[in-house]
Amino acid sequence: MNEYRLEKSRVLQGFERAAPDYEANAVVVREIRARLLERLDYLAIDPKVVLDLGAASGFSALKLSKRYPRAGILCLDIAPAMIAAVPAADRIRGMCADAAAMPLPDASVDLIFSNLMLPWCDDLDAVLVECCRVLRPHGAFSFATFGPDTLKELRQAWRTVDDYEHVHPFFDMHDIGDALMRAGFAEPVMDVEEVRATYTDVAGLLRDLRGMGSLNALPGRRRGLSGRSALRRLGAAYETHRDDSVLPATFEVVYGQAWGPLPGRQQTRDGVTRIPIDSIPHR
Repeated sequence: MNEYRLEKSRVLQGFERAAPDYEANAVVVREIRARLLERLDYLAIDPKVVLDLGAASGFSALKLSKRYPRAGILCLDIAPAMIAAVPAADRIRGMCADAAAMPLPDASVDLIFSNLMLPWCDDLDAVLVECCRVLRPHGAFSFATFGPDTLKELRQAWRTVDDYEHVHPFFDMHDIGDALMRAGFAEPVMDVEEVRATYTDVAGLLRDLRGMGSLNALPGRRRGLSGRSALRRLGAAYETHRDDSVLPATFEVVYGQAWGPLPGRQQTRDGVTRIPIDSIPHR
């Protein structure tokens, strides 16, 4: 697997800062979320409890609540500021927690919806094991994540400026599929597509990345701010990618759906205080 480590405090810092204006600024996130929501049409499922994993400010939860009018929607995110922004609405509840240690009972969720949370989890196996644990038998997991070609233009441009790591490597689709099987999921199906955003200059791309909470959380990153000279060199290097008067930014998006384990094959985890699932309102 394409392994890498992230500093969780840095991940948290990025999303805490982005929370107040997240929905307005996260243009790429909104586009991918819309496509992921469309993919739910392929699931023959009538869930009672839906987990929006990596819920951010809760916009997905509103969409999920309309799609599944009898379900309770649980928004889980690691950033307190994001959970504070989740709308107060019937059947929607926010919870601040780590995806690798969810305070939920075993086999308590019918559907997990996760839009671009997995890129921020360096221990992919731990998170997927937790997802499998909380899913009921025959429950569904639907997600979108970034593949390794994401921001390839930015990665190439930075390599002409210095030797630091500036762009996360991300997990390959095949590695994700293998991790799903190791976690106990059944029948994983994945596909990949490229989403292309365009900018007038590299500064606009960097602003958008900050707006969607994307701070560099790699341990090998440059410490401190990049100087004006480095940013000028970055801009000049990125200019080699200009096409039809705009600068492209590629996002390789991996979509996946998988099913929870068969009865009797559910994994369990001891020593964790769990919130009773009945406390999540549904009809």
